[in-house]
Order: sequence, then C-alpha cells, then structure tokens
Amino acid sequence: MRDKTQTNSAAPGDRLVRAGAVVFFIGALATLVTVAPLLLGTSPFPTYMFGLSMLMAVGFLMAGAGVLRSVAAGRRQARAGR
Repeated sequence: MRDKTQTNSAAPGDRLVRAGAVVFFIGALATLVTVAPLLLGTSPFPTYMFGLSMLMAVGFLMAGAGVLRSVAAGRRQARAGR
C-alpha cells in the first residue's frame, strides 16, 4: 500500500525540530562569542552571555521533543493502519 503523504507536507514534529535547530545554532554562536575573549586574552563578556550559551541545551531539548513527537505520530499512524 502506498503512503498518501505528500512530499512537502510537515509531519507533527517537524516545526519543533526546525525551531530547536535554530535555537541550538544561536546558542552555539553565543558560546563561540563568549569563549573567544577567554582564548584571546581580552576582557570577558558579561555574565548574561554565558546564560545565552545555555540556548544550545534548550535547542537540543526542543529538537529531541520534536523527534519524539514525530515518532509517536508515526506509531499512532502505524497502529491505525493495521
């Protein structure tokens, strides 16, 4: 039996995965900006920049939640197809 899903349609966790990837890369950029002065010997950035580095973990968790949501939707669809 052929799947009737269109190739350009979004699965139930896709937007969460994309948003998580964006937040992760913003956190990665903040981490690079925060660590660079420490490696170059210049004065470090304010403490809130270290907090922005935590966006990497938040983005990773968001993307993981999107993957789990997508897996759950796939399992529900497979059960309904039996």
